[in-house]
Amino acid sequence: MRCFHLTVAYDGTAFFGWQWQPDRRTVQGAIEEAIYRVTGERLRIVGSGRTDTGVHAHGQAASFRSATDLEAHVLLRALNANLPADVRIVASREAAADFCALRQSTGKRYRYLIHNAEIPDVFLQNRAWFVYDPLDVEAMNAAAQGLHGRHDFKSYETSGSPRVDTCRTLRDLTVRRSVDEDARSLVSIEVEADGFLYNMVRNLVGTLVEVGRGKRPIEWPAEILPARDRRLAGPTAPAHGLYMLRAFFPPTP
Repeated sequence: MRCFHLTVAYDGTAFFGWQWQPDRRTVQGAIEEAIYRVTGERLRIVGSGRTDTGVHAHGQAASFRSATDLEAHVLLRALNANLPADVRIVASREAAADFCALRQSTGKRYRYLIHNAEIPDVFLQNRAWFVYDPLDVEAMNAAAQGLHGRHDFKSYETSGSPRVDTCRTLRDLTVRRSVDEDARSLVSIEVEADGFLYNMVRNLVGTLVEVGRGKRPIEWPAEILPARDRRLAGPTAPAHGLYMLRAFFPPTP
């Protein structure tokens, strides 16, 4: 059996998340159906993480084992020919026999987009969180710096997660404002860590937005860490503004 490492991009709007579910449209299910059409194999692929309903990806990673004779670049074209328009395999390579996109990931990077304006843009309704209130991006970014490093992020984990260890190392958390080609004011929040808790990114974003609105001081996001109490943090930002950018893996020998 050969092992393949895929990089996957998708628009999560019409999917019920990444993970396979019976009688529901999921990204994992769509890829597995395409693999069946190409190779005749019914199998399960493994993703580097599970994105929720409405969340998008530029660089989700996945792995699977197959008996196919197809080369990786041929497999890429064949899968894309059998995938719906809102999912694409953007890279495919043969990996070591023991490669697992979930177990061997050393971290992930996400981007969250906020459309900060007076009037919602219909073309961004499934792409960015619309926030009417003017946001102080400098204050948000200053607050984000206090979260860098290794901390217990239990205060930023939505309840219901089975994970016992809630400590994570936040490698980067940066907030910037930009104006796109259509003159729309977008606030971009990029976050990278060695791992994430359930809804951690969206909870961090909701908390930083409270700072940006002037409702909370810059020190607040870091001050609530020791409490390990989700009720003390800000609201959970909507799923449709979140994009998985990439997963990281150890260098290939």
